[in-house]
Parts: sequence; C-alpha cells; structure tokens
Amino acid sequence: MTGVLPSQTIETMLCNGEIIADPAPVEGQVQPASLDLRLGTVAYRVRASFLAGHDRTVMSRLDEFEMHRIDLNDGAVLEKGCVYVVPLMESLNLPENVQAVANAKSSTGRLDLLTRTITDGGTEFDRIPPGYTGPLFAEICPRSFSVLVRPGMRLNQIRFRKGQSILTDADLSVLHERSPLVDGTAVIDDGLGFSVDLKPASGDLVGYRAKPHTGVIDLDNIGHYDPSEYWEDVRSSDGKIILDPGAFYILVSREAVHIPPAYAAEMAPYLAMVGEFRVHYAGFFDPGFGHDAAGGAGSRGVLEVRCHEAPFVLEHGQVVGRLVYERMSDVPEQLYGSGIASNYQGQGLKLSKHFKAV
Repeated sequence: MTGVLPSQTIETMLCNGEIIADPAPVEGQVQPASLDLRLGTVAYRVRASFLAGHDRTVMSRLDEFEMHRIDLNDGAVLEKGCVYVVPLMESLNLPENVQAVANAKSSTGRLDLLTRTITDGGTEFDRIPPGYTGPLFAEICPRSFSVLVRPGMRLNQIRFRKGQSILTDADLSVLHERSPLVDGTAVIDDGLGFSVDLKPASGDLVGYRAKPHTGVIDLDNIGHYDPSEYWEDVRSSDGKIILDPGAFYILVSREAVHIPPAYAAEMAPYLAMVGEFRVHYAGFFDPGFGHDAAGGAGSRGVLEVRCHEAPFVLEHGQVVGRLVYERMSDVPEQLYGSGIASNYQGQGLKLSKHFKAV
C-alpha cells in the first residue's frame, strides 16, 4: 500500500532495524503517523547553517564549521541567535521504496525554535531520500528564546511514506463532501487554504508577540512559565494588525480543521506574493486531529508567523497558508487525541505547553 506509514508500521520498522534507536525507544515516541527524534549527548556550535552536500558527511562538514562543542548530559543552554548541530539517537536503514520527511514538533515551533533535520549527502533540509542509510542530525537555531536542553529531548519528528500519497484538489473536494475538513466553505487550491482569525468571538485578544529580552526556557518544564514574562498580547478592535519585520507572533486560524483517521496533513507556507511573512515552522497534522474535538467539529490551527522585509498589514480572513493532505497506507492503531498525550487537541489560540494556561 502506498501512503504515509502509520504507527504500527513504524513499530515494525524499529523491530526490523529499518529505524535504529540507541538507546531503545521510549513510551510515546511513536506517534500516529510519525516518530519523535531524540537529541543525543553533544551539541556542536557552528558558524553557520549548512547542508552536507552530495557524497559528504555531516561530521566532515562539522570539521569545517565547528566553533566548540557542548556536553548536554547535565543540561546546557542553546543561546538565542546561535546555530547548533546535535547528533540524534535515531538513525535509518530505509528500504529502497520508503522515503521520509521531518519537521519540528508543535511545541518546538511555538517557541520559535528553528529545528531542521540534516543527513549525510543531504541537499535539502528535512527531506530524506528513499533507501537512505546513515545518521540523523538536528540543526537547531533558537530565534526568540534561549532554551535549556538535555539528551533525549524530542524537538523534531519524522514521517515515512511509500509512493505518491498527496491528494489532488479533486480528491480533496470529494473528501470534504464526505467528511468536512473545515467548518464552513473549503478553499481548495493546491491544497486546503486556511485564513487568520483577527475577530475573536469575545474580547480583542488575537495573538501573542515574543518579547525580545527574556529568560531561559527549560524544555522539561511544562505549564511552568508566566506568559507575560515572555509574550506581549496582540489585540485588535478592527480585524487587522501590522506585523513588524523580524518579530515572531502566535496567531490562530479562522477555520477549525479536521484530519480524518485515514489521512495525514502537512502545513505549507502560502505563496510569497500574498505577503512577506512565513506562517509555520511546525507543519505535521496527525490522523485524528480535530476528529473527536467538539463532536468532530475540528480544532483550529495555530500559526507561527514571522514577518520578513517590511511591515505588513494582516487582515481578518486573509488566506495565509494551506494544508496538503496525504493518504495513510493504513489507519493508525492510535489517533491524535485518542488515548495518547496530545497537547493541542481541541485547541484555539494557545502558546506552547511550557507556559501556564492563559
């Protein structure tokens, strides 16, 4: 069967040595349609982001770019604005018909913690070719907050697929008719479009903006930090806000999104011609996202927004991104939000799990 490989197939790949985990996987590491990747014991501070390139290894490139290395065993701070490369505890021995794609986890993206996967011989971030055999590395660049990390922390995740599994717009339209993907009119054009909500049902709080000078965030601390020490409220009374260049925002989609159990999705940035900003850093939506929330009405997507070159006016209902849906090769034995620790099922506007509830 072609499609994204579900949790039970990932478990089999671990048993077969197609995914190598050293030490052994921990509970909760296998997700409905992905595998969480764990940081190893050392971080290399490098001069710049890089890709290994054809026929070259990441370790050989570290010889060129390493400034110093940091032992993570007792915990260490990765500083805002710096670039680090961390060998991961997982490596791959993929079959020739299986490829992979990686992405930051939701909590990682909501901290503006740019995390990408690189491989030996790699010419793209987060894209792993069929049949790849070798180690995996995380490139980490904290953009808004310095963070304290330890071995075994899971900042990014990897999804496996066989063959072509992306739904065409015609397929998406049929699926939406059968099992509504959003609450309302579906804007289907090279994926399912979604827009920004700047007119909340009550009040005028529409998002948060990261403060420029804050303390360190220990990624093991859940529900610990006071949001007001790290974030400024973003409010709007007229359905629009102005994005400042270089600033990082947490906003929310106007639509409630639904991912049926036999499908997975990935958030893709919208075309640059609609505005000089990026709307995601963590892009995987698992099977079952929004499926059992509010009677199946969906869950809203949190938007991690960074404005680029010039101040930009963002208005309520403006389409800012799209979801690309893919078929699963089989329905996962576990679904997002159903009996597993899913932090963002049924969410609205929400900061990462490290902050106290607002």
